[in-house]
Amino acid sequence: MEKIGELAPSDPYDKSFIQPSTDKGKPGEYCKQVKEEESLLVSNGCVDFRGRIAVKKTTGGWKASPFIIVNEVAERLAFFAVAVNMVTYLVLEMRQSLPDAATHVTDWIGAAYVLTILGAFLADSYLGRFRTIIIFSCVYTVGMVLLTLSASIDSLRPPKCTAPPCKKATDAQTLFLYGALGLIALGTGGIKPCVSSFGADQFDENDKEEVQKKYAFFNWFFFAINMGALLGITVLVYVQDNFGWVWGFGVPTAAMFCSILILASGIPYYRYQKPMGSPFTRFVQVMVLSMRNHFGGVEVGREDELYEVRTLESDIVGARKLTHTPQFRFLDKAAVITDPEDNNLRKNRWKLCTVTQVEEFKSFIRVLPVWASTIALSISFAQLSTFFISQAIIMDRKLGSGFEIPAGSVPVFSAINALILIPIYEKLMVPIIRKRTGHHRGITSLQRMGVGLFISIFAMASAALVEKKRRDHSKLLKMKMSVFWLLPQFFLIGGAEVFTYVGQLEFFYDEATDGTRSISSAMFLSEIGIGSWLSTAVVKIVEEATGGEEKGWLRNDLNKSRLDYFYWILTAINGVNFVVYLLVAWVYKGRNSTSRTRSVKPIFSGDDSAG
Repeated sequence: MEKIGELAPSDPYDKSFIQPSTDKGKPGEYCKQVKEEESLLVSNGCVDFRGRIAVKKTTGGWKASPFIIVNEVAERLAFFAVAVNMVTYLVLEMRQSLPDAATHVTDWIGAAYVLTILGAFLADSYLGRFRTIIIFSCVYTVGMVLLTLSASIDSLRPPKCTAPPCKKATDAQTLFLYGALGLIALGTGGIKPCVSSFGADQFDENDKEEVQKKYAFFNWFFFAINMGALLGITVLVYVQDNFGWVWGFGVPTAAMFCSILILASGIPYYRYQKPMGSPFTRFVQVMVLSMRNHFGGVEVGREDELYEVRTLESDIVGARKLTHTPQFRFLDKAAVITDPEDNNLRKNRWKLCTVTQVEEFKSFIRVLPVWASTIALSISFAQLSTFFISQAIIMDRKLGSGFEIPAGSVPVFSAINALILIPIYEKLMVPIIRKRTGHHRGITSLQRMGVGLFISIFAMASAALVEKKRRDHSKLLKMKMSVFWLLPQFFLIGGAEVFTYVGQLEFFYDEATDGTRSISSAMFLSEIGIGSWLSTAVVKIVEEATGGEEKGWLRNDLNKSRLDYFYWILTAINGVNFVVYLLVAWVYKGRNSTSRTRSVKPIFSGDDSAG
């Protein structure tokens, strides 16, 4: 048996397991039978766990997707169970100030999402998506075990405080906690960029029926994310508040362990993409060679003079060839044959790149402006687990006569909005919009992201207005305002997330090439991490510019702060970002829209096409 997810070494496109009838009958009927049986094979290069080309009827699709989605639900459940209450844990158990705790949590969340670039690199280059998910799920589980130990062993926390001043955590205690959080961040970084791409790999994009199911998968995948978040910020936060931190961290630890077993049980049904080598190495080769040839006086002539290998597939193992596009013609110089007499030239990618390799890099840099123009939204998302929670802590959270909503569960308003909006959008809105636009998804990925960015402006404006009212209410009436006043900002930020996040899933997967699927997914996930770090930077700048913790807008006591001013700053940032995004989206030309209608005929191709 071949290794899971790897092609058979003798022939990666072996179809010997297809056994057409031995009774050939008429030649035409026999050929028709062979074509029909070969049509059952996937066209995206995926293989089954035996290393043979995957068959549509027995692998992939919704037979494989549920196992992948369950893993994501468990990971999100664990992550949100930690994230929404970590500020409280740092303040109450580790004796940190509120601004410091909020900063440390946003830094940790930022690290978790930026580490997705590492996970994506390992998946695309060496491990493959499935192995990466399994390995980093184990790392994640170890981190959760250590976090549970931090909450359960008294020597790993400061002693209980009976009278101020309270003793703060020692360096050793803090280091142990941060080590656990670091492993969780590393685990998240390995899992997140691979799960959505691995799920999308289960659908053949050249099959009309499966491609529709792929876009439905993205919607339901995001539904699953919010289901995990919902459980994490309701059930587990309730467990933390009523049964203690040990149970609150122990339950998601058990959930992560079970998710590994469930993910492994789907091995026979998955479609696997073989690792295709380091995309960053290929990018550097294109950059270095195009610069070298430029300064060497090399000019690009006819596009059919650009070099491509003669084989049916590209020389990037497992990747299909790409057609030439007219954008970024400077990079085409990397594919110009400078010495036709040198046969060794074509074997060294540091001396001559293929059209496919150049186009792969073009596809990557083409999406960078879109990526950069959506980062600002993540600054607003960062407030869900920091200042939004801090507001809820000092508001009236009573529901009925006896039940009090845990402060860490308040983000449930955002998750519920997503759980309601996704089925409505998928089942009701898409068919209606499709009839008007003619687009198979109703609106394009870029339009969907734009809707989310537009909603985010009103989300932060709502947060500013509510915070001013809460502060005035507390000062004048000496009473706590109901936490349900936070509903609008949570619902709006949840709506913005639904449109933007799913739009990004679709966009970055569609625009990626075979060898950069995970890296592409990591790009938009890294936005969340960079947004968290930018949120920390904005908090520090506002804090210093307005007088520090004692006199500034952001103090340890929110009733003495001017958090509403901070929210107005974020509103302005989102407004400017939306205008920038409109300009970027207006001029954007996707990989398919910029491709020529005919394939490039490589100079040494014979009858083979480079496309």
